[in-house]
Amino acid sequence: MLLEAEGYDVVGEAPDGTTAVTEAIRLHPDLVLLDVNLPDLNGFQVAEQITAHDGAPAVVLTSSRDSSDFGPLVTGSGARGFISKGDLSGAALARLL
Repeated sequence: MLLEAEGYDVVGEAPDGTTAVTEAIRLHPDLVLLDVNLPDLNGFQVAEQITAHDGAPAVVLTSSRDSSDFGPLVTGSGARGFISKGDLSGAALARLL
């Protein structure tokens, strides 16, 4: 709702990492907002899988934890960056894109 209120069109949601990869390939979004903590894979693994494809969407990781908790995992995942859930906004996403 937050992103839709700020002008983003949400085209899909996924309950876990495996589904997120499948849906990102199927839906071809411009952006994937990806939680670090997922029930099956971690967000870093999912970001690597999504960004490995030609024409891959931008991936932004998010978590309730601070980015300093993850060190180089964010940059090594292929994600554009990280935004903590407390700082998540359309403007914060736009700065990374």
